[in-house]
Amino acid sequence: MALIDTSTRRVGVFIDVQNMYYSARNIYGAKVNFGAIVKAAVGNQKLIRAIAYTISTKTGEERPFFEALQAMGIELNTKELLEYDSGHKKGDWDVGITIDVVRMLDMVDVVVMVSGDGDYCALADYVKSRGRIFHVVSFRESTSGKLVEVADIYTNLSQDKKAFLIGNTDRHHTPQHHLSSTTDTFDDVIAEQVANKAIEVPKKEQPERVAPKHAAPKQMNIPAAPAASSTAPMPIAPMRFNKKPETPAQQKPQGRGRPRKQGPNPNVPQLPMNA
Repeated sequence: MALIDTSTRRVGVFIDVQNMYYSARNIYGAKVNFGAIVKAAVGNQKLIRAIAYTISTKTGEERPFFEALQAMGIELNTKELLEYDSGHKKGDWDVGITIDVVRMLDMVDVVVMVSGDGDYCALADYVKSRGRIFHVVSFRESTSGKLVEVADIYTNLSQDKKAFLIGNTDRHHTPQHHLSSTTDTFDDVIAEQVANKAIEVPKKEQPERVAPKHAAPKQMNIPAAPAASSTAPMPIAPMRFNKKPETPAQQKPQGRGRPRKQGPNPNVPQLPMNA
């Protein structure tokens, strides 16, 4: 007998389709049974909305998959895949899912995040601060360790592969330890799966290196110093600059002592002494 009645809890399920699709394909080589995931996550609680966030391409090959999700009662939020001139492709829903969760938080009691992306850790803290339950559902091998720690409830889909996967899952080897990724880039998720031995990566053959033969060290030809000339170089006379002639005002009187008194000027009339 359950101690807590959870039948009155309102549940919102938010599915990061790209994260789950690539995780199942690279770990098990299989496809995800999203209908079984929603059913298991909701249990006896009351489902308000189940939304799958998907990426569409120009070819439209994903249309049968979208129709199958809608047949399960799962709503679709779709955006086009962005392709840049450099060849880089982008199609993530991190921000869109976060905004929808915040908008619907007053409508639900439990937020079920079907993803292993570590970028949802901040969203988990916000959901819990509002008194809601944050439930994470994912494959443990490709899930951020921090996301598992912050979750109130965690469901590891790898523990029941037959229920949540479509296809042969025999090639998977259970990892002995977990090295969790803390980023949202899928390259880091792949690196984590390789470390956990969930994916076998063929080793590249390294070309054989030929040891170089030991050759005699080359002698450096250092040019000899030029021979000293028999004739001594002529000394260079120092350059002399002519001094600017001094003006009469600058000329100093010649001789020593007081200057000689000049006699009376014959052109000036002289007055008699007894006048």
